[in-house]
Amino acid sequence: MINRVVLVGRLTKDVELRKTTTGISTASFTVACNRRTRSDQGQSADFINCVAWRQSAEFLANYAQKGSIVAVEGHITTRNYEGQNGRVYVTEVTAESVQLIGGSRRDQQEAPQPVAYDIKDNIDDDLANTPSLDISSDNLPFY
Repeated sequence: MINRVVLVGRLTKDVELRKTTTGISTASFTVACNRRTRSDQGQSADFINCVAWRQSAEFLANYAQKGSIVAVEGHITTRNYEGQNGRVYVTEVTAESVQLIGGSRRDQQEAPQPVAYDIKDNIDDDLANTPSLDISSDNLPFY
């Protein structure tokens, strides 16, 4: 049996960091993942609830914010509990690995624009300062 999930999407809100009674960090967050539909309907999104524990939870709380692009790898977990209006069933992704892929759209808009850089000029300068090696074809194993 396989229970494996890989998600890449944007955080729909800031991560909620909490601590258990024993001091273990846990973070709840929701990832919006685009889903293609028929060509005439465009795109839609799935909003997937996730939970991370320990260092992953603290990492997300410190560095990710609403709109950040994250990659989540983990497994689906189901649980239930007795709520005010009866039994509540929860399905969520328990993150085993979380990577921050990009900042929010706001960060990308505020980021400085890349500067054009001609790498060819620097390569020529580096090659001019590199000592040459005297290797004959007899020393090459693949010649």
